[in-house]
Amino acid sequence: MTYDYIVVGAGSAGCVLANRLSEDPNNSVCLIEFGSSDSSIFIRMPTALSIPMNMDRFNWGFETVEEPGLKGRKLDCPRGKVLGGSSSINGMVYVRGHACDFEEWKEAGADGWGYADTLPYFKRAEDWIDGPDPYRGQKGPLKTNKGNNMSMNPLYKAFIDAGVEAGYPATSDYNGQQQEGFGQMHMTVGNGKRASTAQTYLKAAKKRPNLTILTQCLAHKIVINNKRATGVEISQAGARKILNATKEVILSAGSIGSPTLLQRSGIGPAEDLKKAGVDPIHDLPGVGQNLQDHLEVYFQFRCKKPITLNSRLNPLSKGLIGARWLLFKTGLGATNHFESCGFIRSDAGQKWPDIQYHFLPAAMRYDGRTAFDGHGYQVHVGPNKPKSRGSVMITSDKAEDKPEIRFNYLTEKKDIEDWRKVIRLSREILTQPALDEFRGDEIQPGDSINSDEKIDQWVRENVESAYHPSCTCKMGADSDPMAVLDPDCSVKGIQNLRVVDSSIFPTITNGNLNAPTIMVAEKASDHILAKPLLAQSNADYWLDPEWQTRQRLGKPAR
Repeated sequence: MTYDYIVVGAGSAGCVLANRLSEDPNNSVCLIEFGSSDSSIFIRMPTALSIPMNMDRFNWGFETVEEPGLKGRKLDCPRGKVLGGSSSINGMVYVRGHACDFEEWKEAGADGWGYADTLPYFKRAEDWIDGPDPYRGQKGPLKTNKGNNMSMNPLYKAFIDAGVEAGYPATSDYNGQQQEGFGQMHMTVGNGKRASTAQTYLKAAKKRPNLTILTQCLAHKIVINNKRATGVEISQAGARKILNATKEVILSAGSIGSPTLLQRSGIGPAEDLKKAGVDPIHDLPGVGQNLQDHLEVYFQFRCKKPITLNSRLNPLSKGLIGARWLLFKTGLGATNHFESCGFIRSDAGQKWPDIQYHFLPAAMRYDGRTAFDGHGYQVHVGPNKPKSRGSVMITSDKAEDKPEIRFNYLTEKKDIEDWRKVIRLSREILTQPALDEFRGDEIQPGDSINSDEKIDQWVRENVESAYHPSCTCKMGADSDPMAVLDPDCSVKGIQNLRVVDSSIFPTITNGNLNAPTIMVAEKASDHILAKPLLAQSNADYWLDPEWQTRQRLGKPAR
């Protein structure tokens, strides 16, 4: 019951840490996870991505409070409850973020987390299908590829062409030198199967005798003596017990789990802890604050040709797709179907992209609950650098009680204005000549949604979370009263306690969060083990040379 390191949460970060910390046989490591096995076919098969997200077995099932900026709507906030965490139930989209996102982290007080510092860790994590270059890695555990290279549907290329016709650049690798533009989307899929961190990092480490993995294990609080973390109080199979850590306790429970575990342990905003029935032991006001997320809408059109995935939703087609995948791990079963994408700037003076597009040759919801009757296609689109900030806070001292999650979506004026740009720019892109032969009527928002007032109302009624909660235990300088962590991920004021997951981001990155979370864990493992950090990269990154005065490279075709 005593280990050198205890890692709480076997998700996108925790599995990485379990692997890296246990590489040295002299380190005893315990990884605890409330969920259990990730062996379900619904997790392993990429096309089935919407199924595990809707299963209580794999999803914590959080939801927000009534959001005032969304007319009182409550939004789902799914989080992985399984080995691999959210990397086992996410959409498998691989986006590192823009180089300027990490420069922004450094400017916010996360010293040592700029682009030159983080790029080597992205590379160390990755096994890129096209091989190594100054931006991409090949010898890492994480398989990344391009799906079916767009060959299975002409709509993928037509969307990229439409973006170029609208005046935006093309990019050959948005995770390389140039994020801005339109191109093929990358995914965490290897050999036709989901490349979660459970499969890519934890599976390789499971047989090590110095790694103990405890599943169906609920963490109640951190044991702290004289401002020093010494263990974790857990329950497993109905029995309460304490696991002891001789070196460190590391929280990798995610942007909801990590701050609430700190709070239950008496670390957080003192007055709020008292209201929840917890005795404060360390007043740290930033714990659970600074909550950020991405919002998106599904911009849909009817398709004039019967070539979309809507025709593949009947039982026979699903059976054939499943059979091919089971036999060969190829075909439509081996992709998440987001095979083309775009990153654009919303305005002149915006230095790096702040709008993201996922293109899907179907008209349906991301969670699979509703599909359009007939043929259609859509983009998932939204602004990626929101100004609104929320919070997550425990409501009691019991680990079984769900916390209060409040994002405060669309409560900042700029966020509302950004959405108007998103709708108008998206409509312009989607009505370019490249899509003429496919494009039917606009399903949603609909041609009538064109004024500021109508766009505002439609967005409030239809926007959904992109499931990217983050930033609730942010890194920062000692001069920042809301910073929770030092740049080595240590909790300020508490010894032998760190947080390593997407909650440590000072600001949300421009893209999906799985890739930067894995990078964070790779880099944090070197901090924890006191290893020399990887040498900084000297690879440059592309910015539109006229970004201060123009929003795109040229004029749209129409």
